[in-house]
Amino acid sequence: MSLPQDRVSRPAPAKVNLYLKVTGRRKDGYHYLFTLMQKITLFDRVDLERIPMGIQLRCPDSDLPPDETNLAFRAARIFLERMKNRVKEGGTGVAITLRKSIPVAAGLGGGSSDAAAVLRGLDELFATACRESELHDMGALLGADVPFFVDERPVAWATGIGENLHPAVPLSGYRILVVNPGYSVSTRWVYEKFALTVGQNINNLRNFDIPEADGGALAGFSRRAIRPDEMCNDLEQVTSSHYREIDQLKRRLVNSGAVAAMMSGSGPTVFGLFQASEAERAATCAQELQREYQGIFLVDPLQA
Repeated sequence: MSLPQDRVSRPAPAKVNLYLKVTGRRKDGYHYLFTLMQKITLFDRVDLERIPMGIQLRCPDSDLPPDETNLAFRAARIFLERMKNRVKEGGTGVAITLRKSIPVAAGLGGGSSDAAAVLRGLDELFATACRESELHDMGALLGADVPFFVDERPVAWATGIGENLHPAVPLSGYRILVVNPGYSVSTRWVYEKFALTVGQNINNLRNFDIPEADGGALAGFSRRAIRPDEMCNDLEQVTSSHYREIDQLKRRLVNSGAVAAMMSGSGPTVFGLFQASEAERAATCAQELQREYQGIFLVDPLQA
């Protein structure tokens, strides 16, 4: 049985969506998804320290608000409320320092990952011995992507609104060049625009509750890694129609040797897959893009 600690530090990885299909819409406005999320070696860091009471949040590396509008703060509040009977003596509050490296509102899941790191870190800090299902349920209250980051697996298929996770095979044999153009895009805005673009047809789309639901056509994805030619993102058409730079960046990545390039999530971040044997070309492309953009990250898919 683990003992409470005074300080805990947790990494919070970013993700890219290698596949994203919108399969329907709920009455409350949330959209059903069928998506493959892959964690990558780009990390925020979440430092937690026990204090006598309350929640304190610092974000020294960003302009993020240090209050309850921040997912990391809300994660701490939900955890402390639900686990109040398990938190042992020695301080029942937490001071959180969120050190950002992942671009904000970029389609990389940074906020969701930070929230998940807070949940995992508080479980360790207070030795509350949370069950996986408890952490998952708390994550689902915070956002559709949070359960994926709470989960220890590096990759997963997600259905429902993103909270139902299914086995997947990690991407391997590639370097991933991530390009953030330097501006934010609202996820809510993208989904609202998608609904307007699709119109009434969205209500006729099928909701895949499990990977095998599409008559077996997608069942193999749970047993093998996705191929670059199979990648797709339904939301890309919406974001790229308003931000032409997305298509331009995709072309630059492919012309520089990427075997595939796509927008991640609701954007605007674009990523390119370079075969491991073309790592030098990936590095050259990264150097060229760094002359124009600050948010350039040459990373690898997490394997475990």
